[in-house]
Amino acid sequence: MPRVSMKVNGKAVSGDVDARTLLVSFLRDHQRLTGTHVGCDTSQCGACVVHVNGKAMKSCTLLALSCEGADVMTIEGLAHGADLHPMQAAFREHHGLQCGFCTPGMIMAAIDMVNRLGPNLSEDTIRHELEGNICRCTGYHNIVKAIQAGAAAMGGMKIAAE
Repeated sequence: MPRVSMKVNGKAVSGDVDARTLLVSFLRDHQRLTGTHVGCDTSQCGACVVHVNGKAMKSCTLLALSCEGADVMTIEGLAHGADLHPMQAAFREHHGLQCGFCTPGMIMAAIDMVNRLGPNLSEDTIRHELEGNICRCTGYHNIVKAIQAGAAAMGGMKIAAE
């Protein structure tokens, strides 16, 4: 079995994996980081979004071996102790979640959105950018408001794997 090594949430990790192991499985099964969800296995829902080398990627269609040497950031790596990342806090404050299944992917996609487009995001831009993230519980009204508030709180700060 091949061995893969990468940084996950700033920590060096490695493991022996089958060559077909997806990044989402490596994170969930090998690293016990279960905040990244498997929703569809087809890259349609966005519940599996993580940051790889600072860019949002859908980990359900990315081979773990292709991340050799990469910096991976998951939802678990955003908070600093009890202090939530501004986007996480905005989702909580603006009720940008229902069941919570899609929330980690939404937050990771939202942070990437701010990193790429800046903190002044229109509702139309957010809705367009979220086309690859599906919430089955709600209309996206509160999610959009949470992202706008989180983007403003981030103020353009860049969040990447350290």
